[in-house]
Amino acid sequence: MAAYNAENTIRKAIESVLSQTYPNWELIVVNDCSTDMTQTAVSEIVKKDPRVKLISNETNLGVSLTRKKALDAATGDWIAVLDSDDMWEPGKLEKQMAFAEKTEADLVFTGSSFIDNDGNPIDWQLHVPSEMKYHRLLKQNLISNSSVLVKKDLYSRFYVTWNDVYSDFAMWINITKAGCKVCGLDEPLLIYRVTNASRSRNKVKSALRTWKTYRYIGFNLFETLYFMCWYAVNGLLKYRHLNKISGTRKLDRG
Repeated sequence: MAAYNAENTIRKAIESVLSQTYPNWELIVVNDCSTDMTQTAVSEIVKKDPRVKLISNETNLGVSLTRKKALDAATGDWIAVLDSDDMWEPGKLEKQMAFAEKTEADLVFTGSSFIDNDGNPIDWQLHVPSEMKYHRLLKQNLISNSSVLVKKDLYSRFYVTWNDVYSDFAMWINITKAGCKVCGLDEPLLIYRVTNASRSRNKVKSALRTWKTYRYIGFNLFETLYFMCWYAVNGLLKYRHLNKISGTRKLDRG
């Protein structure tokens, strides 16, 4: 869990990990030089549960490099990422571990439910396919970062540290391109928080980062234009049910 100025949400995020029915986990929180009470909030939890560990950056590194520090510190065979404003359903890890064993998957992602900035449920659910292939992923990213459970050696191999791109999207593309088995568990095991940022500003920023992501993975100009068209159309269809929400932090990613 990378954390930056997350004092209003991080306790709920961590509590959702503490509530997991799967017992064999460690939570590594990396505080990226927050200027609020994030450090204090996490420190209080660390004192109560030794499975929660806190690392503090000396300088602000951005989310990708901050997650990389957590990855390097992790001791398990599997990695699950949770953003500091999202939450998991209690059975998330247990169901994913069982599903990974059943399907022999290298990466398992889940569906999502949604809450608004104040924690109120939104009446919509994101469904996911049973398996994600390379060419389908290129047209639409349905793999929510906070829903993923992935083998650590695979995550380390394909990890992207450039903050100007969607590093998670770039990783999923490269993982599927390599022929790894990526399976979807169509249950809303991730609780995704929609926050009150500027929708129009985020759409422009998101489109630019998506463009840079396609270029980062090696696509030429025409290939990038082609998949950006798919990104735009599928992005509108994917979140048409959330148009009534005034703003979003991450939903415009495509």
